[in-house]
Amino acid sequence: MDHSTRHLNESLNWGFINHEQESPERYKPKLLLNDRQNGDYILTPLLDELQHCLSFTFSVAFITESGLAVLKAHLADLHARGVSGRILTSHYLKFNHPKTFRELLKIPNIEVRLTELSGFHAKGYVFRHPGHSTIIMGSANLTAAALKTNYEWNVKLTSFENGGLLAQFHAEFDKAWQAATPLSSEWIEAYQIMYTETRKADKKLQAELPPLPENTTPYGVLSPVQPNKMQRQALRNLGALRESGARRGLVISATGTGKTYLSAFDVKSAAPRRMLFVVHREQILNQAISDYRKIIGGPDSDYGMFSGDRRDAEAKYVFATIQTISKAEHLSLFAADTFDYILIDEVHKAGAASYLNLIEHFSPKFLLGMTATPERTDTFNIYELFDYHIAYEIRLQEALEEDMLCPFHYFGVTDYRCNGELLADASALSEDDRERRVDYLTEKIEYYGHSGESVRGLIFCSRKAEAAELSAMLNARGYRTAALDGTDSPEERERRINQLEQGELQYILTVDIFNEGIDIPSINQVVMLRQTQSSIVFIQQLGRGLRKHESKEFVTVIDFIGNYQNNYLIPIALSGDKSQNKDNIRRHMKDTSYIRGLSSINFEEVARQQIFKSISESNLTAFKLLREAYLELKNRLNRIPLLMDFVENHSLDPLIFADKFPSYYHFLLRVREPVPSLSQPEQQVLTMLTGEMLNGKRRHEILLLDMLLKQGAVAKSDYLERLRADGCRVGVDTLESVMRVLSLEFFNEQARQKYGNTPLVRQDDDGNYSFHPAMAEALRRDDYFLQSVSDLIQTAFTKNEQYDNKATMTLYKKYSRKDASKLLNWDKDGTPTIFGYKIKNGTCPIFVTYKKHENIGASTKYQDEFVNAEVLQWSTRSRRTLQSEEVQLILDADREGIELHIFVKKDDSEGPEYYYLGQAHYDGKSAVESTMADENGNSIPVVHMNLVLEHAVESKLYGYLTGD
Repeated sequence: MDHSTRHLNESLNWGFINHEQESPERYKPKLLLNDRQNGDYILTPLLDELQHCLSFTFSVAFITESGLAVLKAHLADLHARGVSGRILTSHYLKFNHPKTFRELLKIPNIEVRLTELSGFHAKGYVFRHPGHSTIIMGSANLTAAALKTNYEWNVKLTSFENGGLLAQFHAEFDKAWQAATPLSSEWIEAYQIMYTETRKADKKLQAELPPLPENTTPYGVLSPVQPNKMQRQALRNLGALRESGARRGLVISATGTGKTYLSAFDVKSAAPRRMLFVVHREQILNQAISDYRKIIGGPDSDYGMFSGDRRDAEAKYVFATIQTISKAEHLSLFAADTFDYILIDEVHKAGAASYLNLIEHFSPKFLLGMTATPERTDTFNIYELFDYHIAYEIRLQEALEEDMLCPFHYFGVTDYRCNGELLADASALSEDDRERRVDYLTEKIEYYGHSGESVRGLIFCSRKAEAAELSAMLNARGYRTAALDGTDSPEERERRINQLEQGELQYILTVDIFNEGIDIPSINQVVMLRQTQSSIVFIQQLGRGLRKHESKEFVTVIDFIGNYQNNYLIPIALSGDKSQNKDNIRRHMKDTSYIRGLSSINFEEVARQQIFKSISESNLTAFKLLREAYLELKNRLNRIPLLMDFVENHSLDPLIFADKFPSYYHFLLRVREPVPSLSQPEQQVLTMLTGEMLNGKRRHEILLLDMLLKQGAVAKSDYLERLRADGCRVGVDTLESVMRVLSLEFFNEQARQKYGNTPLVRQDDDGNYSFHPAMAEALRRDDYFLQSVSDLIQTAFTKNEQYDNKATMTLYKKYSRKDASKLLNWDKDGTPTIFGYKIKNGTCPIFVTYKKHENIGASTKYQDEFVNAEVLQWSTRSRRTLQSEEVQLILDADREGIELHIFVKKDDSEGPEYYYLGQAHYDGKSAVESTMADENGNSIPVVHMNLVLEHAVESKLYGYLTGD
């Protein structure tokens, strides 16, 4: 019986006989649910299976455009690999929209048929893999709601090709398939007539029903002029802020979440004698006035405009552009106390002189600032301007989760390749290649499509000339487009926007003028044809399509990704992750389940690899970036941040400081903060704690130090009790290892010198713990040193939350050779002697760099490769034979009681840390002796063998490690 058959048998036993039996995750039967709290969605395993399959078969009654959209990028990759599939569906209840069927016809590697079976309601997904198939069956149709938000039950099963259940499925499917009608344009046209007639009948029935009460919808909910959940909480906070005596407040709210309505509700609540509303573009004013009238009401004469040629200075509610009202001659028309309430929209611009002049001139009872992006790259402190009063904050992820925004489907698409190469600058293309590029762009735009009957799109270009040229080329192909740039008048912009909204135009092409301050709710497609220079600008442009509108179910975002250095900003922007931690960013590329609601994030494979390349090559810890992030948090807090502040405010990962500086204290010195001076020994202690404790990879040391800080001395029995209470391993070897680390005995001489060569902790003859006298004295004497140590320990606790303290090491977390030496309880750091592997103390950590650098020596270019997600083909060191002692020990590891621990990283750009893949066992009789060439071309022996992992590598990590 091979290992795959054995593992499947174990999994079936686990699923149907005894769940306490050990079983590999790969084949386990699973109940698939949508669990928002844990980030589990039915969509995730479905996409995993689709990504790696040889073919697929779907039987689904209902399909929506949004459900189909989440598959499109994966289907495009499969098409490139020659993989195709079949979908059997129906027109049951006339649920499926004709446009959905048209979208299906666009996908070249899917064959679709329509069954006439009465009451067809089947939902099943089958994916064929080498040697086995995966079946997902249950309640989920191919809709975004079913795959991400609905309460659904689905079972995932694995079957070998001779499995009876699989045979039953195929027999039943094939019977229905043979009797079904192939999807065609002609069929869709006929269905369109039936669908339209059904909808007309529904509308006629609706018209015959009694009229709805005022201010309700057909669903019985209050009309949009009632505050939403976010607005209600923000209004409570603003009211409490004013009651506390505050005169200024800041609202940070994602684009499209209703900041203008919120401000109108708050004005209505505050009931000012007069109010001033300030914006930076005249186009916004009319919409703002209209929104305020809906909320506040009153005569038209209450609402005035102060912009351009309008001077309605006496109105109760004045709506002004900053360019007009900030002029000295205009400010002089108003007394300082003219307005009780002033609001500034897009207030992140308020560092400009025009805004500061206005703010200094007036003295309202309350000043409200509103922005989606308070972050600034200059030294101006927007938080200080509003007295550090953040009344409310909701960012993109939260707004999506609360269903306040239109869902989006983001597609990271490979840009046009010229002679197989991705270019960083499209202007270098020849005329023929420019034509081919436009053909490629339109092909992708049509493939990924849009929600609703007609496209209303924005295309962001990198240069004015590109926007103008591309608009002309698209028009020549029958599209209706116009290019706009900063030189166009407000009237011209307004005219073009109206044309887009009325359907006279399909696209507006621009560079940056629509990044913010423009409201076109019907936008259903956003196309990005420029490299991402800023995560803030990226979200601003994405946000142009996020306002809800009756004409669309979702917005399609198509991002053409070329060979750009800043591609790493894309996952940063989409996830909102400000940690600057490359592993975090890679994780957001491997797993996009962090996106909430009905939205999805999808990358074509080549585009995905371009971003991984950008992450590896970027310098995310450049001092300039760290300083900017530090100042942003300092400005928000109005004090020097602690390490824990970065954690609690979702800012920089504190480990970034450990990568670049001996400690956070040294960073503060670099940015010239007036922190208290620490002695050299105190600095060395912080260096040790930063380098060895902050990552939180073992709780034992952190816990002991925390107890010592709070108690001064710790009895061994109390320490053991706390370890057990925290679910930590308790063994003599581990406890001895903890003391070797805290006494510095574990480290080599160079590290001990760096860390001060003085133990932090000591044990008495009874095994009780206390600080070393020098450490204890420093903590008593220096409050700032005590604060710094305490901050480090508390931050380390938060880092430790991601680790399984019951296990030696946590599956799929990253570890260095030094980490492995410590956690395997070696007496010394084995980094200088491990190289690829080392047998010691009944353990053998094996470190594999999957993609070897071209410049490494020939004698170290080992042939390490995954056979599949469970089996690693591994090579020993060169100059080893089957008779070598260390080789024999590895072959007999199970019998000798030697644990083989596998660590793999993609390439050297990931630094010194490797993903831990768990323990492995030699696959008997797979070892073969071979030869390889050394640097001089001479043949030298090497042994190859298969190592079978106890846990099949998680699919997303496996795809990342093995992907090109």
